[in-house]
Formats: sequence, structure tokens, C-alpha cells
Amino acid sequence: MTPAPGRRFCGEHGQHEEENDRKRIPCPLDPNHTVYEDQLQKHLKKCNSREKPKPVYYVQDINAGLKDVTKIPEEQQVPISSLSKEELQDLIRKLKTASNGISSILKDQTLSHQAFKEVLNDPKNGECAFKHLKQQASILGHMEQLHLLGPGRCFVEFGAGRGKLSHWVDTALQDTENVHFLLVERATTRFKVDGKHRKRDSIFERLQVDIQHLCLNKIPILVKEKLSVVGIGKHLCGVATDLALRCLIESFTTQDDGINEEPSAKRLKSDNTQAGSNNFTDKERSGENVSESYNTVAGIVIALCCHHKCDWKHYVGREFFKKVGLGQVEFNFFQRMSSWATCGMQETISEACSSDVECGAQSSDADEHDQAYNRPECNSDSIQGLLTVEERKQIGHLCKLLIDHGRIEYLQQRGYKAVLQYYTDSTVSLENVLLTAVPNPCSVLQSTA
Repeated sequence: MTPAPGRRFCGEHGQHEEENDRKRIPCPLDPNHTVYEDQLQKHLKKCNSREKPKPVYYVQDINAGLKDVTKIPEEQQVPISSLSKEELQDLIRKLKTASNGISSILKDQTLSHQAFKEVLNDPKNGECAFKHLKQQASILGHMEQLHLLGPGRCFVEFGAGRGKLSHWVDTALQDTENVHFLLVERATTRFKVDGKHRKRDSIFERLQVDIQHLCLNKIPILVKEKLSVVGIGKHLCGVATDLALRCLIESFTTQDDGINEEPSAKRLKSDNTQAGSNNFTDKERSGENVSESYNTVAGIVIALCCHHKCDWKHYVGREFFKKVGLGQVEFNFFQRMSSWATCGMQETISEACSSDVECGAQSSDADEHDQAYNRPECNSDSIQGLLTVEERKQIGHLCKLLIDHGRIEYLQQRGYKAVLQYYTDSTVSLENVLLTAVPNPCSVLQSTA
């Protein structure tokens, strides 16, 4: 800030000037900045720290999960490094027992999309750009395979950041009519790509709100247009995935007076759907014969990330954990142990960090991977040499799989066919698992009968 003519200090530090006859005081809304005392009332009306009116789609904690969660006793909140050999072995035994019957081998479903043909062959793009483009191309390939790219859709991108994923969906749809995009991001974002679409027919709208408080059935465009929703996300970090799933699945069924209550699971005709099964018929993929009044969510396509950031309070798979004899204490250990899947390999982690930096802007993905590597749980000395690097990596992957399977069962119980698969190679991104889900026509028809 530049001092005014004849002044020694700028306005922010004017109170230090002896000859200044105006007094500056800390702002009562944010003491990190000051204001002239005689202009306080005027400042309070425009201060950026003032409480702003909540948008109509803001419903406090609607996607939070449990209202009250009993905190884990301090004696049980211990670092993994402080566990004895017997305690660690007991945790691993519980993990393997709970994972028994869950296929640990995911299909390699690396796909692409025609919209990326030109950019993937453009030598002007560097390695960083290519890695992001390959991931985005595969995500769109899965959306196309599930027949989710079409008219009359509203694509809700959770953790949108700059909005690149929505940008490519719009590019793939080209002149498709009646397509809308909602970009959900709680932080202000620089270098947004939204402006490129203002002259197009597609409607882009940013919702600056935490997913925890987002109620989809109160968003004006969804209320007015009656569009089917497709939830998408690229590297949706930890707890944000659970908040997004609950936002998509329960926004259209949960009443305001029932916030945070767990809805009863829908009964399915068959419980034979497995996390590793991808045998959808064309009608199931396209959503034909599905009552629109029953479910307005046409599909979910989310690239998962950073399981060590999950939280028991918000986790959607609590019922699955309880069913296999596990609880909050075990979840607390497993979500931290999940970071073993992407650590112990410093060169690979460094590569992952560099690959997750958007060209021109810093992506939060890089920070998350970097934090995972620097966590005490990642240090080989922290578990006293009881496990090899490869053993830790396998256990970390098993922790991720168990957490993700809880999400799969949550979706299955609510009438969806849900699948986990590898959508890109681990050399492109260490976080290379994609969750996809589409409505299960059998359970829909049974519920509406």
C-alpha cells in the first residue's frame, strides 16, 4: 500500500503516525486488518469478512452424516508407530478378515474419447499436460461407455477447481442441446476456464459452497428444468467423496427435518452385484425403463483420491464396516494406513506430485500426495521394520479397497450398480481408481411398483 501525499505511513499503519489526527482500530469482523474509527460503520457494510447471505441451496450439514460422533478416547488415538508388534498384527488380521470375499483385483479399464484425439497428439503439450489429459480422456471414455453424455443433463463437478473436467465434457458434447454444468468448489479459484464457454449454449454456473452444505434439490436450475444429474469429479479428495455421494444420493430423498439421519436402504431384487462386475446392459447404462420420478441421478463417475483424509463422521460405508465387525477405531487406523499404498517410493511420489500440478496453476492434488508421503505412517522407521516396503504397499491398497467397498455397498443398497476399476496407469497417477455408478433398473422398478 502506498502512503498518501504528505504521509509517512500507508493507511494500514497510519495509527503509528504521531501527526495523524484519525485513529485506526482493528476491524471487529477480522482483526487482521484495521479501519479508521470514524468510518467503521461504513466499512462493516462492505467488509469481505462480513457474513454473507446464504444461497438458497445452502442447508447446514445436510450431507454431513452423523449428527454426533463419540470421539475416540485419547488412549486409542495413537500413532501407528507406537503400536506394538502384536497390536499391529492384530490390525492387519482384522483388515484381511474383513476384506475376505472382496476381489482385490480391479479391471484395467483405461479408455479415451474422440474429443482428445487432437490434443493428445499435440507435441506442444508437456509431460504434465499429457498426464492430466490422459486421465480426463479416460474419465470421459467411461462416461460415454455408460451413455451419460447426452442432452437433458446437468453435470455437477465436485471439487471443480479450474473446471477443466467440465470443459472437456462440454467439448465432447459439442452442439448438444439443453446441457448445464454446475461447478462446486468451496474455495475461490484462479485461472478458471469457465469464461471460454460464455458464448456457447451450455450454461456454466459456479457454486462456491462446501459439499457438506449443498442441497441439490434446492438449486433453481434443477428445480426449473427437471434435468437428470450426472455427478463427476477428478481426484475428489478423501472425505469430499463421501460428502458428494451423500449429496447425490440423498438430496432428492432427504427432507429438511431429517438432516443427518441415515435413510433406510432400498431393498434390491438381487444382491448379486459385485464391486468388480461391469456387465451392464445397454439399457441399464442408458437408464432406459427407469422411472425419472424415482431417481434423477443418471450416473456417478468419480476418480478417487487421498483415503487418509477420510472421516468416520462423514463416511458413507459405516454400515458395511459394522457388518464385518469393525468400527470407528479400526477405521481411524485403516484410513491412515491407506497412505502406505503411495509411499515408500520417494521417486514415484515426487513424480506423482509433479504430474498433479496443473500447468499454470497449483493443483491441490500435488499437496495431498506430498502430505501422504510426509506423514509419519509413511516412514519405514515408524513401524520398526516389521513390514517390508512391498508389504506396506499391499496393506495400503487393501485399506483403500476396504474403504471404497463400503462406498460401493452404500450405492448398491440405494439402488445403483457400482463399480471400481483402474482408469489410468499408475505411472500417470498413483491415485488411479475410478468409481462409477448407474441406477439399477430392477431395484427402481420394484420400488415404484
